[in-house]
Amino acid sequence: MTHAIAHARSEMFAERQNEISIVRRVCAFLYGTVSYAIFFGTFLYAIGFVGNLVVPKSMDSTLEGPLGQALLVNIALLGLFALQHSVMAQPTFKRWWTKIVPHPVERSTYVLFSSAALLLLFWQWQPMGGIIWEVQNSLGRGMLFSLFAGGWLLVLVSTFLINHFDLFGLRQVYLYLRGKAYTPVKFRTPGPYQYVRHPLYTGWLLAFWATPTMTVTHLVFALVTTAYILIAIQLEERDLLAAHEEYDEYRRQVPMLLPRLFGKEGEEQTGKEVSGIFSKERIEEVVGVVFIVASFFLTGWFYYNLYQGLRDSGAF
Repeated sequence: MTHAIAHARSEMFAERQNEISIVRRVCAFLYGTVSYAIFFGTFLYAIGFVGNLVVPKSMDSTLEGPLGQALLVNIALLGLFALQHSVMAQPTFKRWWTKIVPHPVERSTYVLFSSAALLLLFWQWQPMGGIIWEVQNSLGRGMLFSLFAGGWLLVLVSTFLINHFDLFGLRQVYLYLRGKAYTPVKFRTPGPYQYVRHPLYTGWLLAFWATPTMTVTHLVFALVTTAYILIAIQLEERDLLAAHEEYDEYRRQVPMLLPRLFGKEGEEQTGKEVSGIFSKERIEEVVGVVFIVASFFLTGWFYYNLYQGLRDSGAF
């Protein structure tokens, strides 16, 4: 009898633990989903913020205070984002952090904190006025607007090529929901990663610098973020070298941010030909890229002129 009671209690305890585990997995998945939704909304707002499009407060909104104060506030906001974004990505911090935050939601928490830092930046940003350059020609404005849009598109496409959902924490919480162990994404170099090591950062630079109207505010933003990107790449590559032994060879063969136009003569071959964009084996890819860029430029030019026409007619 005593044995039967003990067995029944053991089964009840196991069932209770299973119920708790299911609740935890569902909560983790919901947390990851909400974190991703906040990120995606922040990403869309960032496009409007940098491009001065649609959003209620953008980078070049009306000047609100003294120039010196605005400069200090803006640099502090950018520095806060850079500090959070880099420190929380370091393996040493992650080992400490996952003693507090469960492993399955660590990436989602990182994404949530990054979104919060950006939202704070958007909220407290201080416009500074002043124009460095302004392109009046409609063709030139259309070209710069196309590069701006292309930069954001490159950022988004680059994340999907390496695994968008792992990068932003959804894959981790989905695997946890299904009770499966997490496996790190393998190192791959698809699409633009064959030409530059960091197409995502190339996209950011295009998005931040391609503007028909470069204000003092925008210039400060672009300069500080560019400096941060160059520092972040060094930190990121240090971690990649530690995690993937093949990355060292990849780094020697492929440029960091700007693709080389021709193969580098005398470069060591390691079972795979190192070639430039205009080498014979990649000519079809080049033609495709040129076609896409031309199409994107014409589309951007069309929509820019459509926007100008609607604005001049008083539609918005």
